[in-house]
Amino acid sequence: MIARGLALVGALCGSVALSQYPAFSQQYLQRLSGAVDELRGVVVAFDTTARLSGLTRDEALRELRGTEIGGGVSETLSNTIRRYERLEDDYARLSGATSLGRLAQPWRFRDTQLVERTWDDFEPAVPASTTGLAFAGAGFVGGWALVAVVLGLLTRPFRRRRRA
Repeated sequence: MIARGLALVGALCGSVALSQYPAFSQQYLQRLSGAVDELRGVVVAFDTTARLSGLTRDEALRELRGTEIGGGVSETLSNTIRRYERLEDDYARLSGATSLGRLAQPWRFRDTQLVERTWDDFEPAVPASTTGLAFAGAGFVGGWALVAVVLGLLTRPFRRRRRA
């Protein structure tokens, strides 16, 4: 009886948690789009400045490393360019995906700064879409199964064996 109650609690928690995923992933995608747009401006401006100076991006970054302050700027720009390329790739992959497709690519939610900001502003709501309800159902089944498996493993040593 207690095990069924715990499994029901697990199922309800899974349902509520997973039902929020479509909205959360959509908000993350919007933030990701904004970050890509902002970083694109920095990268394009740097590449244009380098090109007008007759340099490639890598040559311009190497030239900056010649001084102490230039070395810091070069490192910052290198990190910014890498982040831009990574986020742009993540956005390209996630923007065309459905909620289920985004759920299948959790590694694309790797920018901790964006995840934290999305989570800070996220307000859970009752899922009113078909997708939200489907995720709620999947979360219910997954939560029930997870608790049932864990309880089964924990109580296994205490079960009596039947004699044939």
